[in-house]
Amino acid sequence: MLFRSTSSEAETVSFKEAVLRCLPDGGLYVPASLMDLRQFFLYMNSGTTYPELVASVAPIMLQGELNPFSASRVAESAFDFEPELVRLDDRYSLLTLYNGPTGVFKDFGIAFLAAVLEELLKNSGRAMLISASRGDTGVSIASAFARRRGMISVILYPSGPIRGLKPADFVPNGGNIIPIQVRGTFEDCQNLVRAVINDRPYAERHGITSANAINIGRLLPQAMYYLYGFIKVKQQLQGDLVFSVPSGNFGNLMAGLYAWKFGMPVNGFIAAMNRNDPFGDYLRGKPFIPKPTVATRSPALDVSSPANFERLAAFYAEAPAVMRNMVCPAAVDDNATLAAIERVWKTYHVPIDPHTAVAFAAAEGLSKSFDPLSHIVVLATGHPAKEAKTMQEATGQVLKVPHGLALLHERADPVAIIEPDLVALESAIASCL
Repeated sequence: MLFRSTSSEAETVSFKEAVLRCLPDGGLYVPASLMDLRQFFLYMNSGTTYPELVASVAPIMLQGELNPFSASRVAESAFDFEPELVRLDDRYSLLTLYNGPTGVFKDFGIAFLAAVLEELLKNSGRAMLISASRGDTGVSIASAFARRRGMISVILYPSGPIRGLKPADFVPNGGNIIPIQVRGTFEDCQNLVRAVINDRPYAERHGITSANAINIGRLLPQAMYYLYGFIKVKQQLQGDLVFSVPSGNFGNLMAGLYAWKFGMPVNGFIAAMNRNDPFGDYLRGKPFIPKPTVATRSPALDVSSPANFERLAAFYAEAPAVMRNMVCPAAVDDNATLAAIERVWKTYHVPIDPHTAVAFAAAEGLSKSFDPLSHIVVLATGHPAKEAKTMQEATGQVLKVPHGLALLHERADPVAIIEPDLVALESAIASCL
């Protein structure tokens, strides 16, 4: 599979080059074309494990760059965890994506990126990943990249507490993680990531790339858990299959669309948003106009200018009418979010976090739009114990926080604190090497 920039169709590059370059000039990398993978996953059944699926699909998807043996090494190295399909009733299932080390769906894409980079770089080369973090992203990156050969991971945090990192993994202590705090906002951190990647002499000297969702190597593997969800539910389907996807930066929706293009039999996607509703008008065929961000009870979806806009726009440009029939936008407010948490608990005795609740409420609201026999798989993107206070408020239930997730609340000190300035960032990195 080759990749091109959303800003130009003229040049195509390999997966390795797309992952290591990360940002082409003026755009984001997307597949130049998508192959039909049905013959490689349709035969799989409910007994197939997630590493088995990855090991089977990845070498076909990345022909010429991963062979079956290297793909098996990547799958084994990345995944000692896998999703779980929880069937609620004939209408709804949850695909739990919080079974990784930090309790969020990001663990899947980041773990694959870390393992595949180590495989691609093992004979020669090195990489320095510079990523912006808020919430759980930094913990997921540190967990996946800690002690990986040939790689250093620089994680940029905005002002505020840093939690969940292990000081033993920091470069000054012999590890390969460099946490740096930026006196500014998350947007300042994101701008620094782009600035350092676009400083081409520096980037080429150090092998700079990123573990953020701008990297196609993190986004593309997320398509695999859609395929996994399909093979787990396919024998029970009596009608259409629909996925309801919590949508903020729209990486998860893009991954689902890629899975569809790979041949996954699916009849629709619900783009479930909170009050910010960044793409609602766009998905209905109107111009995309960013609006001020509003704080909600589902903070990971509080996005006004989604990072994957260019990828989604490129997808829609090919067949806008088809896409408007394939993707149904829905906006859910905080009251409906809390009500969904309560309803799922009382009806199924299953706890869900607010982001999953947004997707569940959206699915309920649109359920009459689909065939009565259709089955809706709701992506459960965060461990409910990570939002235990919200769960207690909605249901009165006190969730026990698993020991591993409790450790993620421990504070850590950054290696350096800098102004949001490229020279300051490069100097801070140099002081650690």
